Amino acid sequence: MNGASREALAAARERFDALTDNTSVDATKLADELAAVTALLDREVSLRRVLTDPAQPGEAKATLAARVLGGQVGGETIDLISGLVRSRWSRSRDLVDSIEELANAADLVAAERAGTLDDVEDELFRFGRIVSSSPELRGALTDRRASVSAKSGLVAELLGGRADQRTERLVIRLVTHPRGRSLEAGLDELSKLAAARRGRTVAVVTSAVPLSDRQKQRLGDALGKLYGRKMHLNLDVDPEVLGGISVRIGDEVINGTIADRLEEAARRMAG
Repeated sequence: MNGASREALAAARERFDALTDNTSVDATKLADELAAVTALLDREVSLRRVLTDPAQPGEAKATLAARVLGGQVGGETIDLISGLVRSRWSRSRDLVDSIEELANAADLVAAERAGTLDDVEDELFRFGRIVSSSPELRGALTDRRASVSAKSGLVAELLGGRADQRTERLVIRLVTHPRGRSLEAGLDELSKLAAARRGRTVAVVTSAVPLSDRQKQRLGDALGKLYGRKMHLNLDVDPEVLGGISVRIGDEVINGTIADRLEEAARRMAG
């Protein structure tokens, strides 16, 4: 997002945080209702365009949203949507993307309240790794011919009783309503959103063997000092790195593996 949409989303996040700071607000219900609004606006293109039309007064758009959603969702959801449509958006899709983000954030708030946010973050990462390593599973979860119930059932079979219920909810929402994203990209977005709930940055660490608790602590502290913010480490083991570690933070990769150094030496000899 850029320009007006970025500012609108920032304002929506502030309103969302202020709302969910009140523990009497049912975060799970809020997530379901925001997800339902996301699906509605994905289907109803004309409504989405009206609600993001810069030529229409913000208050008129808020009134229309309240009229359409009244009786279907609660007052907290209507207040959030009304604030969103009063804002200006660079693209109509940006509004829907932002509502979807808030739906996912609400589930993460529920996990945070339950003390399982770290578990959810780790489980999303692990599930992403499983999907990446299994073309058959990826194919089943992204098959356009498969029904919503079939995909939901498969996720429930894979994660039910093995992962936090919020992880299961987030993954089911993603595989049943991918909205044009790849499964891997969607899982990565969810992982980053979970990290942001703690004000942390995700560092994907690949090593030849599992790191000890002391090594993880030292690496996390070092990266935190380097980037000036707390880091959450998503750990992956790949024997092919031969030794050392590789760290990916966003688009930046810090390589410190034996395999990487061997490849560099080979390139120099070949050059």
